[in-house]
Amino acid sequence: MAEEGKSGKKQVMVAIDESDCSKEALKWTLVYLKDTLSDSDIILFTAQPPLDLSCVYASSYGAAPMELINSMQENYKNAALNRLHLGTKICAEIGVTPKMVMEFGNPKEAICDAVEKLGVNLLIVGSHGKGALQRTFLGSVSNYCVNNAKCPVLVVRTKA
Repeated sequence: MAEEGKSGKKQVMVAIDESDCSKEALKWTLVYLKDTLSDSDIILFTAQPPLDLSCVYASSYGAAPMELINSMQENYKNAALNRLHLGTKICAEIGVTPKMVMEFGNPKEAICDAVEKLGVNLLIVGSHGKGALQRTFLGSVSNYCVNNAKCPVLVVRTKA
């Protein structure tokens, strides 16, 4: 089990993405675990999957302008930062100041890696509520985290 953070407080990480269910998971956490979180550090985490530039290269016959690629990468990074800032705004409404962490890579692997690296005591993720068939073919970040994270995982399922 993860140790307490440098501040002596427990580390609670909420993984967020662009979905409404991750925002709802954050709100649920702040409302229902408010008393518990008073002696914990909250970490807002987002992971950006690798940017797929295949369509850019294909449309430019393999010679995409570097300015275009740099612009796309900057926009991609800004989208992740905007998610973190939105999460911070949601936290501020309840009087919580979270730490923000952004990583690049496969989200489910990046989340589990961050759990270990940051010494997280509790991971909270939202559930998209995919059916069994979709989970089989597309995978489920929450399911992966439940089975691979090195700490307890709380999955907040939103109403369909």
